[in-house]
Amino acid sequence: MSTVPRPDQLTGDYVFDTARTRVAFVARHTMSTRVRGHFAEFAGGARLDGDDPSRSRAWLTAEARSVRTGNRLRDDLVWGKFLDGARHPALSFTSTEVRRVDEAHYTVAGDLAVRDVVRQVVLDLTLTGGGTDADGGSHVAFRGGATIDRKGWGVDWNALTSVMVAPRVLLELDVVAVRERR
Repeated sequence: MSTVPRPDQLTGDYVFDTARTRVAFVARHTMSTRVRGHFAEFAGGARLDGDDPSRSRAWLTAEARSVRTGNRLRDDLVWGKFLDGARHPALSFTSTEVRRVDEAHYTVAGDLAVRDVVRQVVLDLTLTGGGTDADGGSHVAFRGGATIDRKGWGVDWNALTSVMVAPRVLLELDVVAVRERR
């Protein structure tokens, strides 16, 4: 059963459940259609402090080669040209600051590394649930994201790209994290 836990119930070390977590993006193509994609291979975790969220930390690493958009040719293009995946095989996020806005909303600032360019991003996250799993373990769920300008990370390989693909990209996170057992 999943309910929204009180912040003081969150304290602990967590790993992202890759079967129930989605690391995704949405970009506009030719300013009229949306291209949705996600990363199939990633790892992440968090150290949550429910009493003092400013002491919380989170991290995520996604394999560039695992990008999936529903079109293999486009996947190869995003991996090869946009992400330059042969030279930069992973994208990563490491939090630098966590703030509780209210009982269910948080902002998580951190360093997003794409193509070895590191820039600050602020994620808006909502605590959407938590509870006990069938095996007795605990989990917590967050949903949210940020809108970024891909050009800030050098994700722009030719002049035509600037016309065909909008610079703003929506990053979407739907995370279920499982508390590590000691």
